[in-house]
Amino acid sequence: MRSILSFFLLAGIALAAAPDPATVAVIYNRSMPESVKLAETYRDARKIPQENLLGFDLPAVDEIPRKDFEAKLLKPLRAEFDRRNWWKRGKNKEGLIMPSANRIRFFAIMRGVPVRIPNTTNPPPGNDAAKPFAGHNEAAVDSELAVFGVESLPLDGPVPNAYFNKGQPFAQANVPFLVAVSRIDAADWPTCERMIRDALETEKSGLWGRAYVDIANKVPEGDKWLEATVQANLKAGIPTVVDRFNDTLPTNYPMTDASLYYGWYDWNVNGPFLNPRFRFRRGAVAMHLHSFSAEQMRNPNANWSAALLARGAAATVGNVYEPYLTFTHRFDILQQRLLDGFTFAEAAAAAMPAYSWQAIALGDPLYRPFARINGPTDIRPEDRDFVAIRLAALQWKDDPTAWRQQMEKAVERTNSGVLAEAIGLRLREKNLNVEAKQWFTNARNRYVATEDKLRQDFHVIAIDRASGRKDDVIRGLRDAKLRYGPIPESDALTGWLNIVNPPPAPPAQNPGKS
Repeated sequence: MRSILSFFLLAGIALAAAPDPATVAVIYNRSMPESVKLAETYRDARKIPQENLLGFDLPAVDEIPRKDFEAKLLKPLRAEFDRRNWWKRGKNKEGLIMPSANRIRFFAIMRGVPVRIPNTTNPPPGNDAAKPFAGHNEAAVDSELAVFGVESLPLDGPVPNAYFNKGQPFAQANVPFLVAVSRIDAADWPTCERMIRDALETEKSGLWGRAYVDIANKVPEGDKWLEATVQANLKAGIPTVVDRFNDTLPTNYPMTDASLYYGWYDWNVNGPFLNPRFRFRRGAVAMHLHSFSAEQMRNPNANWSAALLARGAAATVGNVYEPYLTFTHRFDILQQRLLDGFTFAEAAAAAMPAYSWQAIALGDPLYRPFARINGPTDIRPEDRDFVAIRLAALQWKDDPTAWRQQMEKAVERTNSGVLAEAIGLRLREKNLNVEAKQWFTNARNRYVATEDKLRQDFHVIAIDRASGRKDDVIRGLRDAKLRYGPIPESDALTGWLNIVNPPPAPPAQNPGKS
């Protein structure tokens, strides 16, 4: 396999530098032993100075009333910053007390710190277009802490984020009044510890694998974000499977080697993630856009944020209450910042239009999944094909003809189904469907694993489905069911078959007979 890497030159691009661990404060629940232990685990993993650990006596609940949030966390946190001389604060021209300098740029919040602040007011009657958020002061704890240094902010509705869509690392963006916040939180404590380990281990060799983007055609604005994510991935040399049908990916869809997932818009985890055999690649970044994706964090089979982490993801984002689409994380910005080498907390902060609202980021705030995107020095065997695709994208980024020629030669040299599928996916995005089908068939013949073979059939069938060739779709799905037999992933074929060719409704029962 070494020959394919020697095929492509190790050209690279400049990436953002890693932040200083001394700029991170770790916030935990001092009254919960597991939270204390998790804070110590993170401290040791990232070499955070001991004095940067901040413990508070908090109730062991996920939802904390605002008065308790202010009394037990917000005001004591400000007092700690004052006592330690971590910041300078004064009044701005609008009369707000806010930081003009801040030594701490990141908060790592540990499980045990409450997640949500419920609403304490009642929306006024009627719909006042000039005050759409009147009577809504519910918020994510983390989103409030991002602006904790600014006093007298309005409680109703979101506050604009001055770091939104910035292209500089957080420390260089001249926003001392903001803190980039991410939490280590999940359905159970072992998952939290695994998230920390996975981030550290992934940074050694890089995050490699396949991306899956599920565009459900719900609202054009959100669809555009996902389309931009697809293009960013392809430019970066990340092979990306794209589903553009109104239905989400079907149950048990063969999603192998998944290092990235971006989708929307169902209430609870579904599709590939219901397959008991599914597991993300180590260090995966995965998210599903839904208003209540992080409404709860304790059930690994409900909503999305906890569920994706339970299935092996290392980082995700979510919403604790209804944020409205405009004030959710912009997936395209988040992904691009990660590709640029930013930390997860920086990428999530740049992708968020507003604070003091509903969004949270879940994962190691210092995690840089693509710090090795230009080519790791120590390549794992399971990553080699994906590294080669990235290096080819760098080497021939301005010459698609040369890229294809060299990739085709590499397929012949290595007999790699991964490379053949990557060619097909690139051709599919260019609407070269006949050639794409040929390469998916080529890939199927080279893959060994049944799940990978089945996915190539899905690619071919998807082209026919998008083109309205119903008979070909039905035939392809039925042939594939016969070909692969009763494996869990065959449920995905049944799911599509029931959509394209719904079974007849059961006969109505005669109410006069038992």
